[in-house]
Amino acid sequence: MAGKKPTKKGTQKSAKNTTATGKASKGFTDEERAAMRERAQELKSAAGKGGEESAVLEKIAAMPEPDRTMGQRLHAIIKASAPELSPKLWYGMPAYAKDGSVVCFFQDARKFKTRYATLGFSDKARLDDGVMWPTAFALKELTVSEEARISALVKKAVG
Repeated sequence: MAGKKPTKKGTQKSAKNTTATGKASKGFTDEERAAMRERAQELKSAAGKGGEESAVLEKIAAMPEPDRTMGQRLHAIIKASAPELSPKLWYGMPAYAKDGSVVCFFQDARKFKTRYATLGFSDKARLDDGVMWPTAFALKELTVSEEARISALVKKAVG
């Protein structure tokens, strides 16, 4: 046993999670935990039902205005621009997938208590433009101009 250091079992303290500012992290927010519970429920439900589009439409219908109207319009734009995308719920948000992988999603402002809704794109979206490009867009309202831009982005994302 010569040369071996004695070890103390069970006396190590776990390190606290800290942020870059040095403040202790409190883990996930209530909203994040709720989104994870929703995702787990979605996975269970998806195994037994084929009506994912109806679940997306129900989720959109339950949103407060103006997000409900934006969500309905986005759903129509995405379906028309990329019919190969399949609607599905993803962490409690309407999302659109290709071959099972989410390409884009709509996050209503209430989801994480933000001041605007978001149209986001995953890393599966083919939006690469050089070494830096946007993957999420804040939405306060949809005009004809934004609808045309969204349609072009969705087409590019699946192209």
